Amino acid sequence: MPTRLLLVDDCEIVRMGLRVALTDIEDFEIVGEAGTAEESIQKAEEVVPDVILMDVRLPDRSGIEACRDILANHSNFKVIMLTSFADEDAVVASILAGAHGFVMKEVSIDGLSKAIMTVSRGETILDSVLTRNVLAKIQHKQTDGYMKESLTEREYEILTLIGEGLTNKEIAQRIYLSENTVRNYVSSILHKRGFKNRSQAAVYALEQKQKEYSY
Repeated sequence: MPTRLLLVDDCEIVRMGLRVALTDIEDFEIVGEAGTAEESIQKAEEVVPDVILMDVRLPDRSGIEACRDILANHSNFKVIMLTSFADEDAVVASILAGAHGFVMKEVSIDGLSKAIMTVSRGETILDSVLTRNVLAKIQHKQTDGYMKESLTEREYEILTLIGEGLTNKEIAQRIYLSENTVRNYVSSILHKRGFKNRSQAAVYALEQKQKEYSY
C-alpha cells in the first residue's frame, strides 16, 4: 500500500512541484491538497492521509497550529513541517505540537522522500542544521558551569515524556505520580541541565531519541 500524502502550502506552484515530484515515486499517493490551515484540517478529515506535508507559514493560521488541531483528533496521522526559514523557535513549537518531522524546503526530493518514509514508520526526523543550532544554544551552558549534574532514572523518564510533548498532567497519569510531584521533577531537570524552559528540554530529549535510532 502506498503512503497517502496530503500537501499543505499556500503557494500553488510549490504544491504543484511537490505533486509532480512525489507522484513519480511509486511508494507515494497524493490524496489531497490545501492552501490554508482551516482547509488542511477539513481535507485531513476527508482524505485520511498517512503523512501530511505542512507549510509552517499559512495565510490564516500557522501550520503549527493546524498540526496541533489535526493531531488532537487523529493521533495516528504523521505531520512533517516544511519551511523556507531556519526558525529555531518553530522547531521547538512543532515538536510540542506533535509534528514528527521538520524539514527545510531546500531539501532534495530524495531527502524528502526518505523523510516521509522515516516518519511513516513512526520515527521522527529533523533538519540536521536546525537541530544543531537549537542544541548549540542549549549545550553552550556547559561552559558556564551547567549540565554537570546527571539525571536520575525517573528524571530521565520524565525528560523523555517531555520530548513526546506530554503535559505535566499527562505525564502524571502515564507514570502514576501526582501532578505536583511531576512539576517538581521537571524543575529539577531544567535546573540540572541548565535549560531555560520546557521547550529546550523537549528538543534535547528528541535529539537523544534520534541518537538511539542511529545506533
